[in-house]
Amino acid sequence: MVNRFCTSTDRFVLAGNLPRPWERYQFLRGTEVSLVDVMMPEEGMAECLKVIHDPYMREMEFWVTTDVDGVFFMDDWGSQTQLLIPPPVWRELFKPLYKDYCDIAHAHGKFAFMHSDGYIAEIYEDLVDAGINAQNSQLFVMDMADLAKRVKGKITFWGEMDRQHVLTSENPEVGRKGVRTVASHLHDKRGGVIAQYEFGPGTNPVTARAVFEEWRAVAESDGGAVGGG
Repeated sequence: MVNRFCTSTDRFVLAGNLPRPWERYQFLRGTEVSLVDVMMPEEGMAECLKVIHDPYMREMEFWVTTDVDGVFFMDDWGSQTQLLIPPPVWRELFKPLYKDYCDIAHAHGKFAFMHSDGYIAEIYEDLVDAGINAQNSQLFVMDMADLAKRVKGKITFWGEMDRQHVLTSENPEVGRKGVRTVASHLHDKRGGVIAQYEFGPGTNPVTARAVFEEWRAVAESDGGAVGGG
């Protein structure tokens, strides 16, 4: 069924999978206990993560044998101002899991897409190092100029437009300005940005339309280099 669908379209096809080891761990243990677990690891924690990770790897092994163009995984790692756990702890416990997903994707010629809400600037280089091709994150809670200095050209910024203040605005110029902010820092003619946002509750339709109109203008000015999503 997957391959038939891929054959039927000339569009980029992203797999319908959703490995999320950190969130799955929280579903099992609760968020508060999970945060204690990662800061004060006790016997059983590593085994629990392995029990979560292994089925996700088997799921990934299925998707990479199909004709999809990319695979997808996620975990929300940031508050509005910082990572939920210290970066060294994140690197030790979770970076290897994401690298596993990327390695198996790349071994089969697939792209690796990841989503993570919140302030994750502290680990952006690690996401690059793990092999993530496109990262969906809340760009507007981070310093985009700093991100550009550190990782522009090394990873594709897969959206997104701010859902808290930009997309909810009644003034479409706020949406257009938001696009120009992202484009000025992160877009170049070689690519680097996928024009994407979540049309969720509270989004102003007029502003949402203005956002895509502005991305179209950016793409046309650069020969259509911006991807849509």
